[in-house]
Amino acid sequence: MALDLQKFYQATNPSRTLVINDEVDAKYYIDFSSVRGGDIISRLKQKITYFQPNEPTCTLFTGHIGCGKSTELIRLKAELEVLGFHVVYFESSDDLEMTDVDIADVLLAIARRVSQSLDKIILEKSDRLQELLEGAWKVLNSEVTGVKVKVPGVGDFGVTAEKEKFSLALGIGEITTKTKSDPTLREKLNQYLAPQKKQLLTAINQELLEPAIEKLKQQGQMGLVVIVDNLDRIDNRAKSWGRPQQEYLFVDQGEFLTKLNCHLVYTMPLSLKFSNDYGMLTQRFPEDPKVLPMVPVQWPDGSVHAQGMALMQQMVLARAFPDIQADERLNYITEIFDSPAALERLCIMSGGHVRDLLRLVNTWIMEEMQLPLRRETLDQVIRARRNEMILPISDEEWQLLRHVRQRKKVSDDNGYQKLIRSRFVFEYRDGGESWFDVNPILVEARELV
Repeated sequence: MALDLQKFYQATNPSRTLVINDEVDAKYYIDFSSVRGGDIISRLKQKITYFQPNEPTCTLFTGHIGCGKSTELIRLKAELEVLGFHVVYFESSDDLEMTDVDIADVLLAIARRVSQSLDKIILEKSDRLQELLEGAWKVLNSEVTGVKVKVPGVGDFGVTAEKEKFSLALGIGEITTKTKSDPTLREKLNQYLAPQKKQLLTAINQELLEPAIEKLKQQGQMGLVVIVDNLDRIDNRAKSWGRPQQEYLFVDQGEFLTKLNCHLVYTMPLSLKFSNDYGMLTQRFPEDPKVLPMVPVQWPDGSVHAQGMALMQQMVLARAFPDIQADERLNYITEIFDSPAALERLCIMSGGHVRDLLRLVNTWIMEEMQLPLRRETLDQVIRARRNEMILPISDEEWQLLRHVRQRKKVSDDNGYQKLIRSRFVFEYRDGGESWFDVNPILVEARELV
């Protein structure tokens, strides 16, 4: 069966998130739950639909960036919608400046997205929320000196083009658009909203979420679920008073994230699991964060993890031959690669990291420009990737990496936090066992040999 190289390249785009209810994407999807310590998404769904359908829930979901969290969350959205829930999924990076996030920014982003998604549901006038937003708008349109400046359109803040009524989504959108690229305005906004966080939270609950859920249930739906993706990508630079941003948002302000009266799922930076404040974080949320680990392709002793390896190989083969049954695809390996060993080498060097695997294949195709893809070219791609990765690694970090390589574990040390955040170290779970290992691309570096 002839393989179209261009289509194969497009199918392995590492930036693409699979949408499970899309007919084409569904053929690419591989269920890794059997080698990831269980089906986290199914358990999360059961919590919302069976155990607490009528009570607010709040779950933190974490894992390495690029390990497949977004794909799994979109799968959760699709499955909840089938069961009658109204689900609002959004990527917070579209709404927030990830280098400078405050709790009020997150609350406003959620309110805006929920309001947008309920445009066909008429809610009562949100007086308190409108008053807070109009106050924020006036602050943003005043000089730093406090002298108000007449700005065209301020009087029409948040009002639809038809001048019919105040639009919550439009009003918040005007504020976030104005502040996202301007740190001075963001600071002014947060100075205004910080002392009023509780009032903002109460207003969102009483004037938006609770009435919306009531209307949804009147229409026969089961409730409201909000999934906030990409919050794991917030930068960890220090706030002006010295507190790292991730700890500030999820630990210091974590209580506010849990207080919205609907079902909530937030992605959280994996490095927080190795923070000294992790114990405090778990006290702020109703349960421990759910972790989506890497797909194991090797056991801690270095032997091949047969089941994980088979699933990773299927992920590659499905992108090439989506319409062929899984067991039959194995007959076509040499249509794509010069040997089965080349495919195995690819999977091992990915470390079971989904996006890294696709990036390696994508680059390999570009370098080769013809089929079958040769092992020799893959090794060149791996060397080039390794050379890029080792540039920022300090002597102290090499020492930490050697410790991980020997002990297969990490501690709550700041150095390890950086290794996790930089994807130099991966976490694995299978069969009740949990372990860490160095990213395989680095394993062959002279500094580790």
